[in-house]
Amino acid sequence: MKELNFARRCIQSAGKFRFAVALSVLLCAISGPAAAQEANWPSRPVRMIVPFPAGSFTDTVARIVSDHLSKSLGQPVIVENKAGANGLIGVAEAARAAPDGHTLLLTNSSSITINHQIYKKSSYKPKDFTPVTLLLEAPFILVANPEWSQKNSVGSVTDLVRFSSQHPGKVSYGSAGPGNIAHLSFAMLNNRAKIQTTHIPYKSSAQAQLAVISGELETTFDTWTALPQIKAGKLKPLAISASKRMTQLPEVPTLEEAGITPFNVTFWIGMLAPAGTPPQIVQRLHSITRGVLDDAKARAALSLQGEVVMVDPANFARRIEKEDSSWGAVIQREGITLD
Repeated sequence: MKELNFARRCIQSAGKFRFAVALSVLLCAISGPAAAQEANWPSRPVRMIVPFPAGSFTDTVARIVSDHLSKSLGQPVIVENKAGANGLIGVAEAARAAPDGHTLLLTNSSSITINHQIYKKSSYKPKDFTPVTLLLEAPFILVANPEWSQKNSVGSVTDLVRFSSQHPGKVSYGSAGPGNIAHLSFAMLNNRAKIQTTHIPYKSSAQAQLAVISGELETTFDTWTALPQIKAGKLKPLAISASKRMTQLPEVPTLEEAGITPFNVTFWIGMLAPAGTPPQIVQRLHSITRGVLDDAKARAALSLQGEVVMVDPANFARRIEKEDSSWGAVIQREGITLD
């Protein structure tokens, strides 16, 4: 306050020149602490909250990115797994954190654009975060247990629809939790194909994948981590959720090609910070994270998880706004709400 009072006295008694000097003093008094905070960032270890278990798809991406950031920032970037309630617990904790750049959130699209619309107990909204970088995006791969597929002649989406129509509720599918995009995608498939299947929620997509491989489940919408299992014959691919085929699986049709229209679903993994995090810190984080593109080892590791995109904060924010609206329409149409 001493600086502010000094500036006011200068403004009252000075001419144009002294007015300019006094105004500079006033601006420095106001912006000084914030500028110092940004200049000294990071002043301690940075924690990266992942709202899913260790070993999950999102956690794998976080470990790759945190290692790169640690080397670039000169401070440890520590991954903290805060799993539970399909991401609600960890995301809510990140939303409450101080917006000083020392807490980051690395999460998937469903936790940001879906959870707050589907869970009655959600305590956050997209506006509680500042987008930093969209890292990856990918379609889902609709997969089935090979033995079950062969036994029941289910080699395509058409066959799956036929079997499900003949055996309502007998086909079980997994997801990383109620309200997860894989869950909603199957709800859309059920609605458009007019079939009934049974949802079995797991704590992660990796667990759902293992359940299909073991025969505990018949099918699931899986991530790119399914590619090695598909090539090994442990999973049977039926369709791709996006509007175009995957280059890694050129022989596998899209759901729209299989007659399920409209159907165009992809998901993303991104980094966010609590709302109010200084723009300079956000931009620096984005720039440093983009450095993964120049790190051959890190980029190769990320490419195993999905398409590396590195979308900037402004475009990432627009992507969230658009998907928040489109998923809201799906949730309302499907009538899905969760406690």
